[in-house]
This record gives sequence, structure tokens and C-alpha cells, in this order.
Amino acid sequence: MAASTASQIIEAIGGAGNVKSLTHCVTRLRFELVDAGKVDQHRLETMKGVLGAVPQSGDRYQVVIGGAVATMYENIMHLPEMAGVGAGKGAVAGDKAQSDADVKAAERAKVRGKVAWMDSFFEYLSDSFRPILGVLLGASIIIALINLCISIGIVPGEEANTSLVFIKAIWKGVFYFLPIMIAYNASKKLKVDPWLGGSIMAALMTPQFADLMDSEKWKGVTTCVKSATLGTTSCSTKVFGIPMLLNDYSGNVFVPLLMAAVLALVYHGLKKIILDSVQIVFVPFFSMIIVGALTAFLIGPLGILAGNWLGVGLAWLNGHAPFIFAILIPMLYPFLVPLGLHWPLNALMLMNIQSLGYDFIQGPMGVWNFACFGATAGVLFISIRDKNKDMRQTSLGALAAGLLGGEGEPSLYGIHLRYKLIYKRMLVGCFAGGVVIAVLGWLFPSVTAAGESVRGVTTNAFAFTSLLTIPVFSQMWVYAVSIAVSFIVSMVLIIMLDYRTPEQKAEMNAASESDGTAVETAPADAAPVATATATATATAVRTTTVGAPVAGHVVSLDDAGDPVFASRALGEGVGIQPTDSTVVAPVSGVLQTVAETGHAFGLKTDDGIEVLVHVGIDTVKMNGEGFHVAVSANQRVNAGDTLVTVDFDKVKEAGYSTTTLMTVLNTAALAGVTPKTGVDVQAGQEVLDIQR
Repeated sequence: MAASTASQIIEAIGGAGNVKSLTHCVTRLRFELVDAGKVDQHRLETMKGVLGAVPQSGDRYQVVIGGAVATMYENIMHLPEMAGVGAGKGAVAGDKAQSDADVKAAERAKVRGKVAWMDSFFEYLSDSFRPILGVLLGASIIIALINLCISIGIVPGEEANTSLVFIKAIWKGVFYFLPIMIAYNASKKLKVDPWLGGSIMAALMTPQFADLMDSEKWKGVTTCVKSATLGTTSCSTKVFGIPMLLNDYSGNVFVPLLMAAVLALVYHGLKKIILDSVQIVFVPFFSMIIVGALTAFLIGPLGILAGNWLGVGLAWLNGHAPFIFAILIPMLYPFLVPLGLHWPLNALMLMNIQSLGYDFIQGPMGVWNFACFGATAGVLFISIRDKNKDMRQTSLGALAAGLLGGEGEPSLYGIHLRYKLIYKRMLVGCFAGGVVIAVLGWLFPSVTAAGESVRGVTTNAFAFTSLLTIPVFSQMWVYAVSIAVSFIVSMVLIIMLDYRTPEQKAEMNAASESDGTAVETAPADAAPVATATATATATAVRTTTVGAPVAGHVVSLDDAGDPVFASRALGEGVGIQPTDSTVVAPVSGVLQTVAETGHAFGLKTDDGIEVLVHVGIDTVKMNGEGFHVAVSANQRVNAGDTLVTVDFDKVKEAGYSTTTLMTVLNTAALAGVTPKTGVDVQAGQEVLDIQR
């Protein structure tokens, strides 16, 4: 039915060809159309699942869906006819369950804004690597299967085996050309033509350029020297009479990241001084010459040198103090990943493989991953025992993604960060597995492909730590025992001690018993009694009034300036022209919705009143700038608690109305909602009367 409704909406909006872009906020689909005159408004307004249809200025159009807007948006964007239609960044959905994206944003918001350059740096790393995680994952599984087949004798291990050479080429291609992929992504992140970044990096990887390192072929021109410390060979030649250090750039990650940063400066600088009419020719032309030369002569050698010495330094530390990596890495990773701070370590893993020929960080990292998966397995056990269908499906999917794909995000964002007690249990598993890999790794060193003895578990491939990739680790049995310990300890602790607080457990049981329906409550003047379906200690109080979410002048929804709210499709309410920057909870209850952009909040009281607070009009387009959110979804708040602090001057500068709108979403289920308008109020003063 949902997919059918999605198709009907697109048909009524004038077809996919009439859609320039589609975004969504907390309740509405926001269309930018080619021709708003093609919209069949009557069909939209009478369509099941649509609460209202409101034309905007120009060719913009809004379709009011309500709490299921995110699901409807996804259904629309997955329609075949919508392939290639632009999608902008929408606000967080207004559904009851906080999405994984909400959880991720809430965690990362804890450190955002404190050190701006650091935020930008980690976002740069993240967006340079994230798009290629899929191919890295696929390559790591191929590596694991090859190693497994070789170890049990199914496939001969000689390089002369043409079949083996072909299969290895599939995964080696990913890592060999990794610099080009990173250069593409990094350039795109910095708003530079990504093909330009990829082309410049590719120039240093052509067979002709790599051939310059052949000192025999280029006698008298190229000279090579072997470094006893690094175990690598460095070559140099002269180009235009200028000395140039030559390097093998395959698999390198530092050089493309540095190159893209320099390219961004040159590229945007050139666009300022070159006429618009010829930019398409001369901006790439000069960029390739300038940045190509800088990369070959300076950026490339510096990146290689920095990566090599960093790898050697970490290897020395691992050899002399292995417990630092074996214990601290699994203990730190659960905190680094939610904040996006693990990307530098991922880059170091790749650099270790490129410079040393092996990596020693991924083994301890696997300990944390399997502690994470073990915690999820414990949640799955409890959900089966308690017959909790929703949590069973969530945890089963997350566990499968982890054990088979090495993906921890479904577990982390789907479960662990929602129930913080999990971390206390999971960290014990991380520590136990870390101690095991530290002790066994010291007693039974790994042997690298070069025959070097290294303390700890090593691997010569970048592998996502799943069951399928266990064969890629040297001292495989040490790694297997370590991750088994971390998995079992975390799982057992979750099963024994549970993953929920008593309040969360009571709320979950109540929701399960009532099948998601509102709990009937006693009248306000009655003595407190236990409800039929809830085991929580708190008794709901009848809501008779709703307070102002912000100080200011109260106006009618008709005068607030938003046609959707004026239509009452989202219920009766008021608009407030704010005189203060602090927006507070107008009622006590649970936050069912907290927009990532901080512009909208949905609350539900214990007796079932659903209140929407929408800060400003069209402020979703500010993408959170000037909004400092103080709460998260599923959090209980009391009337008067701060929801968000807003820089309304910044909202005005951006050209948006600051009028804050508040409605009772389930007005139709009540006897009446009466607004009090035309008055000045302080936050918390009564502005809506509720009649049952």
C-alpha cells in the first residue's frame, strides 16, 4: 500500500519528470517542480495517507504526510521512475523510532562545533573513505576466501597458477588503485571536479611513470638507494633538470589526501581569476599542470616519507609495548567510531600495509568488533526470550551484518547507543579479548611474508573483521581465540545483566503488551492507580493545557505565515514571534522526534497528547546552522526543559521567518483545542487549552 501511495503521489504531482528535487522535513514532503501547474491538488488532498497538499511560492509544493514522512520519502525515492531525480538533505523523520542516522548525528553532535578545524578534518577523512567501503569489504572477503582455499589445499598457492593470478587481480586492483579512488572522493568533498583529482593521481601511477624507477633501463638518469631502516628502495631522477624523488604510489592514502587539499586551493583560486566562459577548459588545464607538478616533485615524496616513518614508529611501539595496541585499541574503538574519529586509524592500517607489508592494528580492532557483535547476540537472546518481535528483527539483522560482513554500524547505531548499559557490558568483553590477544600475541609472534617475527596478530590485507576474514590474519588461532573470548564475555554479560534500565524494560514490556496503543489513564482528580498495561511506577496526569515553547507574541496559525500549518493539517495550534533564544518543552513527556537540524520536535505526553514544536519557517534548509540542540529522541523531558537554543539573528540573516509554530497533532481525536492569541507570553505560560 505504501509503495502504491508513493506512486500515486508522483502521478498527482505531475510525474517524475516534473520533479526537480525532493526533500522532507519532520512532517512534509518538499517538492521543487518544473511546473507547479501540473499538480492535481484535489487528487492529492483526497488521497489516503496524505494529510494535506499546499502550493508554495514559485514552483515549490508541499505534501503533508505526518509522522510517516521518512518512510514515504524512501518509498518515493526508490520508485524506478525517480532514478536520477535530485534529492536534498531532509530533516529527520517524524516517526516514533529514532533512525540510525539520528543516533549517529546525536553522538557526533557531542563533539561538533568545539574545534571547527578538527570537525572539518574528520569529515574530510570520513567522506574520502566512506564511499569505497563497499569495494574494500568485497576485496577483503575475496582475500579471506583465497587464503582459506590455499590453507586447506583446494587451490595451489603458486603464483604460476593463472587462475590464482586472475582472482588476486580482482582484489589487488582495489588496493593498487586506491589512491585514485581516494583522490576522487577527497576532491568531491572539497567541491573540486572529482575527475580532475583522480586524473592527477592516476598520472603518477601510469606504467610509463613507474618505469622511471628502473635504474637499469634509465642508467645514468635514475639512481636508487635502499634504506636499511625502512627496508624500502628510494629512487630519484631529473625532470627538466630538477631532481625528482620517485615512489610507488599504489595503495598509498596520504598522498591523494594531501594532493586533493592543495588542488582545492588551486582550483578555487583559478575559478576566481579565469573568465566564466572559458573556465571549463583552462581551470582543469592549469590545475593539472600546477598540481600535477607539485604532487610529483613535492607532495608525493613528502606523503610517502611521512607515511613510511609513521608506520615504522608505530611498528616500533607495537614491538616494544604491544599491550598499548592489544588492549587500548579495543577499549578506545567503541568511543571513536560513533564520533567518526576512527578514520585516521583506518588510514594508518592501509599505510602500514603499503610501507611495512603488514598491519598490526586490525587484530585488536577485531576484538572490539566481536565484543560489539557479542553484545548484539545477547540482545537477540533476550528479545527471543521476551518475544519482542521488533528487537528480534533489529538484532538479528545487525548480527548477520556483523558476523558475515564485519559491519558494526547496524549494531552500534541500531541498538547499543540507544541502550547505554550495553557499553558497560561490552567494554568488559573488549578488555578480556584485548588481554588474550596481548598475552598470546607476545608468546606466539606472527611471521610476516618477508619472514620477519612481529609481536601480535598481523595481516597483509585491509580486512573487515568478520567470520569470513579470520583466515587473513597471521597466527590465525590467536586471533580466533581472542575474538571468541570478547564475543562470549559480552554476550553472557548482556544475557545475565540485561541491556536495559528498569524504566526502559518496563516501557518496552508495556509497549509490547499494548501493541503500541496509548495506555488508558485515570482522571486527573482520581487517586493514582496502576494502569492495566504498564508496569512503570509513574502514573499519567491528564493534560489540560499546553505552555508556550518560547517567550514572545502569540499569533493565530492563520497569521503565522505557513500555509500548511494554517490549513490545520497538522492540528490546531499557535505561532509565536520569539523574543528569546531558548526553546523549551511545552509539556512533559517523551520526545518521539528530534530533527537532526534542530528545527522540529515531537513530544507525546503520558496521556497521549501529541505536540509538535516547529522552530521558524523553512528553517530545515539551514541544516542545523545556528541551532544548538540539547536533547535527543526517546528522551523524557519535563515542561520547561530546554530543547534547543537558537541564534534567531542568524535565521533572519538567512532570510527565514523566526515564527515558532506549535500544534497538537492529534487534535481530531480530542473534543477541542483552543488557542490563546494576541498576547505576549513567557516560555511555559498557557497558550493552548485541551478539551476531552
